Amino acid sequence: MAANVTIDEDECLGCEACVETCPSVFAMDDDGEKAVVIDGANGDEDCVEEAIASCPSECITNE
Repeated sequence: MAANVTIDEDECLGCEACVETCPSVFAMDDDGEKAVVIDGANGDEDCVEEAIASCPSECITNE
């Protein structure tokens, strides 16, 4: 997986696009309202990049 995938939770719409695209890296929070990066996630780079591209609020970064 990429070095540092993060989600700006203030910008997240909770649409679940990233979770559907890359469930090995992203999940919904305990309230089911915002997406989060799974601790210790190990998804492939293509999956993460596809999730970033699918995010309507553009709140996912990979640095």
